[in-house]
Amino acid sequence: MGSNLREILENICYPEIFLSFLTDKEKNKIGSKENAILEFYQQFACVGGDPVFSESLCKELQKKFFHQRCELGRIGRRNMNQRLNLNIPKNNIFLLPRDVLAAADHLIGLKFGMGTLDDMNHLKNKRIRSVADLLQDQFGLALVRLENAVRGTIGGAIRHKLMPTPQNLVTSTPLTTTYDSFFGLHPLSQVLDRTNPLTQIVHGRKLSYLGPGGLTGRTASFRIRDIHPSHYGRICPIDTSEGINVGLIGSLAIHARIGYWGSLESPFYEIFEKSKKIRMLYLSPSIDEYYMVAAGNSLALSQGIQEEQVVPTRYRQEFLTISWERVHLRSIFPFQYFSIGASLIPFIEHNDANRALMSSNMQRQAVPLSRSEKCIVGTGLERQVALDSGVTAIAEHEGKVLYTDIDKIVLSGNGDTIGIPLVMYQRSNKNTCMHQKPQVGRDRCIKKGQVLADGAATVGGELALGKNVLVAYMPWEGYNFEDAVLISERLIYRDIYTSFHIRKYEIQTHVTFILMGVRSILFTYGNMKFRLM
Repeated sequence: MGSNLREILENICYPEIFLSFLTDKEKNKIGSKENAILEFYQQFACVGGDPVFSESLCKELQKKFFHQRCELGRIGRRNMNQRLNLNIPKNNIFLLPRDVLAAADHLIGLKFGMGTLDDMNHLKNKRIRSVADLLQDQFGLALVRLENAVRGTIGGAIRHKLMPTPQNLVTSTPLTTTYDSFFGLHPLSQVLDRTNPLTQIVHGRKLSYLGPGGLTGRTASFRIRDIHPSHYGRICPIDTSEGINVGLIGSLAIHARIGYWGSLESPFYEIFEKSKKIRMLYLSPSIDEYYMVAAGNSLALSQGIQEEQVVPTRYRQEFLTISWERVHLRSIFPFQYFSIGASLIPFIEHNDANRALMSSNMQRQAVPLSRSEKCIVGTGLERQVALDSGVTAIAEHEGKVLYTDIDKIVLSGNGDTIGIPLVMYQRSNKNTCMHQKPQVGRDRCIKKGQVLADGAATVGGELALGKNVLVAYMPWEGYNFEDAVLISERLIYRDIYTSFHIRKYEIQTHVTFILMGVRSILFTYGNMKFRLM
C-alpha cells in the first residue's frame, strides 16, 4: 500500500493489538514494501510455492484492490467514513489504501470485543434504488455499446480506406435498443395497475428485494422476510404480497420518504422540556435509534391535553416502557406505521395481522361500481387517497363555472378562461372503466382545490370502493353452515354490485375469392375462423 510500519501504526486505533500478532523477527522482516507484498501472498496463498518479488506481483495487487474501477460511489464513501471513522473527502469515491487499513483495524478490534457487528437487516445498511438509478445503469450500458459500435465502424473504415462521417459514427440505435429491452423485459418494469384509484397509488409505493442483483423467492431466508424494528414508520409491517414473495415485496409507510442518500426517512416530533414548541424532523434509521421514540397509539393529539405518565417507547431496537420526561421524540400520527392500503381499514388495531393483510390486498382487487357509495365507517384518509391518486378533477385556482358538460368544464378566473377536459369511458389496462362525472353546476363559484369531477370509485372527492350492505352473523336454516355465505337476491336485481368492463377485440376480414359475382369473406377472430358468403 506504499506505507511502512510506522505509518501503519499511526493510522490505526489498536496499535498494541496489531503489534501483539508480530514477533520481533517478523517486525524486522516486514520493514519494506517488497517484504510486505511477499508476506501478503504467502499468508493468503495467492501463489504456489515460495514467491519471488517482482513488479508483476505489485501491479497485480494494485489492480485488484486499488484500481480506479474499484468504485465505492458517493453513498459507499459516506458509509465507509461513518463506519470506520475516516475523514476522506466525499468526492473521492474510489477505494483507497487507508480504507483497507481501517477495515483491517476494525476487524482486529471486533476480534477482541471492541465495537459491534453490523446488522444486515437494519435499514441503515440498505438503500433504495430508484427508477432513476436503474435508468442510469442502462444509460451506462448503452454508452458501452455505442463505444463498441464506434470502434467497429472506425475499424471497418480503416480496412476499406474510407472516411467515416459523424452520422455514420454515432447512432442512436444502441440507446433505443437498450431502453426498449429494459422497459420490455426487466422484471421490475411493470405496467401500472389501474384497477381502482387505491391500486394506482399503492403500486407506485412498492418496495422490492427482487430483480437483478437482488433476492429470489426461493432462496430468501426467513430472517430477511421478517419485520425489523427499523421498519417502524418506514415500511408497513402488514401490507406485503402473499405466497412465495411474502416479506420480499413491501409498501412504504404513509408518511415515509426517500432521503438524499437513498435511505428511508420517517417524521417525528421533537420534544422540548422547557418549551411547548413542536418541531417536525425527518430522521434516517441510523439516527433515530439513538433517541427514545414514544409510540403514537397512546399519545394525545391535542397539545393542551396532558400526556400519559408512562408511555411505550422504542430505543436501540428494543421496546421499553418509560416515563414521559425521558422521551426525546414522539410519533406524529398513529397511522404512520402503516401503508396507505392498511390505513384504510377501520379498527385495524382490533384485527388479526393475517386478516389485515388479506383486507389490504382485497381492497386493491375491488373494481369501480356503476353506482359508487361513500363508506359509513372509515378512517378519515379516503379523501386524501382519492386526491393523491389523480382520478378526480381538481380546481387549480378560484373562479366561476361558465359551462359544464359531460366531456369538459369551463372555468373563468384571474382574467383567463380555462377548459378542463374530462375522461369519458376509457379502458384501463385492467379492462375497468375510467370515467369522470361533473360535480359542479353552471354559475357556481369554486375555490382552489375543490373537486370539480369525480372519477372511478370516488364520491364527493372521497374513495368509495364498495357498498354499505347489511351483514348479519346468524344461522339461516342451515344454508350458511360453517364457511358458507348467504347472499340476498337484491344485490343482483338492483345492480348494487354491477360494474362496467371495457374489452377490446380485433377481427380481421379477408376476401378469399370472387366466384360468379359472389364474394367469399373470411372472418378471423383469435383461433376461430368464420366464412360469410
